[in-house]
Amino acid sequence: MKTFFFTLSLALACAAALAQDVTRTPLPAGHPVVGTWRIELPDQKCFESYQIRADGTVRVSSGAEVSESIYEISAEPTAAGFYKWTDKIVKDNGKPDCGGDVMEIGHVSINFIAMHRNGRMFLLCDREDLEACIGPFVRQEEL
Repeated sequence: MKTFFFTLSLALACAAALAQDVTRTPLPAGHPVVGTWRIELPDQKCFESYQIRADGTVRVSSGAEVSESIYEISAEPTAAGFYKWTDKIVKDNGKPDCGGDVMEIGHVSINFIAMHRNGRMFLLCDREDLEACIGPFVRQEEL
């Protein structure tokens, strides 16, 4: 019975995220998440690259996948120190990402970014809890 309620809760959370409208929200100049970030996924012998632009768009490369999203990222961190990131995929090449998944256009995800104090790394979290994160994402030098 517990499994049923967990599955139902997860399905409702996913449905709520999919129903959420995302508005492309430009960030103020100098926002710490703007830039190009890379995470190494050694278990999958793969990496992901996130180009977070100040105009409210992001380009992600993961394995053979290339996608474009619009996003809302909070201008300031929450009281817990996280930036809330709501992201909606608007373009995708239909190829598999590092995990073998193919993302769907219109998919909405809600995550939280925990910036390292040096500004050169962040963790991407499912909730405002450092135990629910992947990373580090490392800032790449801009060319």
